[in-house]
Amino acid sequence: MSKEILINIEPQEKRVAITNQGRLEEFYIERPQDKTIVGNIYKGKIDAILPSLGAAFVDIGLPQKGQRGFLYLSELEFAFEAADMPKNLNPTQIKKGQEILVQVVKESFGRKGPRLSTHIGLAGRYLVLLPEDNRIGVSRRIEEETERIRLREILTELKLPKDVGFIVRTAASGKSKQELMRDVNFLLKLWRRLKKLIVHKKAPYLIYEEYDLVFRVIRDSFTDDVIRLYVDSKEEYYRIIRFMKTFMGYLIDRVYLYEGSDLFMEKNVERQINRIFETKIYLKSKAYIVIEPTEGLVVIDVNSGGFKKKLDQEEMAFRVNCEAAEEIARQLILRDLGGIIVIDFIDMEKEAHRREVLNILKRSLRNDRAKYDILGISRFGLVEMTRERIHRTADVLSYQPCPYCSGRGKVKSALTMAIYVFRELRRLLKTQPQKEVTVSLNPVVIDEVLKDKESLRLLENRFKAKINLVSNPSLHIEDFKVS
Repeated sequence: MSKEILINIEPQEKRVAITNQGRLEEFYIERPQDKTIVGNIYKGKIDAILPSLGAAFVDIGLPQKGQRGFLYLSELEFAFEAADMPKNLNPTQIKKGQEILVQVVKESFGRKGPRLSTHIGLAGRYLVLLPEDNRIGVSRRIEEETERIRLREILTELKLPKDVGFIVRTAASGKSKQELMRDVNFLLKLWRRLKKLIVHKKAPYLIYEEYDLVFRVIRDSFTDDVIRLYVDSKEEYYRIIRFMKTFMGYLIDRVYLYEGSDLFMEKNVERQINRIFETKIYLKSKAYIVIEPTEGLVVIDVNSGGFKKKLDQEEMAFRVNCEAAEEIARQLILRDLGGIIVIDFIDMEKEAHRREVLNILKRSLRNDRAKYDILGISRFGLVEMTRERIHRTADVLSYQPCPYCSGRGKVKSALTMAIYVFRELRRLLKTQPQKEVTVSLNPVVIDEVLKDKESLRLLENRFKAKINLVSNPSLHIEDFKVS
């Protein structure tokens, strides 16, 4: 295994790519204006109760005027009032203005506010602390029964407080009692600090803010099978080192500051990222799959394409479907596709073949951290499944409805292109020093570039070059010319 985490830091966005033997497996983007609130814990206030929907709107102090969180009333039996912990709430007694502790479990999409839960969880490296819940659970991804028993016994021996519970995360597999104890102590100390805020602060108030993208990826994905982590920012490198000294000192010698010209280009990741957004994905056998997200569901179609081996129809279908099942699982994780997903495999007559294709799909999804449920495979080769989507996808962040085709397709947003222009200018001036550069851009992209005049000035000072921006309305939003 040759697994690496690559972190690219720009003033306008952070990008993280996880590769295995050079092949892109996961990709994430975070921009300052789009920073996720998933995982944040708030002391909120009930703003409205809608019995017909079985839900309540909760004011958690979001900056968007009028935007409130959405909470199902059925969860209130597990809740406790923020002002008087730990007093259980009765859904029939809930009142407007009542204070309640909630955690964001799903990002807001469109006009919908964020989805809230009263099931509070504080995630550590190996454990998740559950306030006011003394259960001990083990991740279902840890399948070996002897390991599940061992981990439960360790937590039982630790003599934990009776008012909290813990869920053992997948990363805890094989870890020692000392390592788990370190995580327990950190989470208990954090929870004691948060309890003081809960009691003394007035709603709405942010009690706990989840880690940013870089720290989340390090916490959740920097496991023993990762051989290197590269980051191309000195400031971010030292921030990561400080974080790891506290939580993951034994892996600190695998963190490297990249000082070359372009980390993602050198690691052949940029090209793979651009392919994430393509509708058609070709397989090694020349067969291909088509991914079509719609408003209500995601449809994935498997086609034999240029598959040329001389096999009968059944064997051809089986071979292509087996290859496609692995790639589909990879694409689901890479694109973070969620909601209802329908996969149309090539028809197979043999039940054994259909079972094997389904098993390959399930095995390939084992490392998926999102929750999913697969119903099975029909005799027509259809697989129906659901997959949890928590954060805004790279697709949503990078693209906007196309103004050239009235929404029938997508083009890169002006902000994405502005970031790309900065990146290309930096690459050009580093490899081909010049005293003056002229860049012709679509007007909306120029507007976005000029919003960050400080980065433009720093670029000119760093490379001692004058950068001229020329507006050209005839240029496509994704095109630009450098002279």
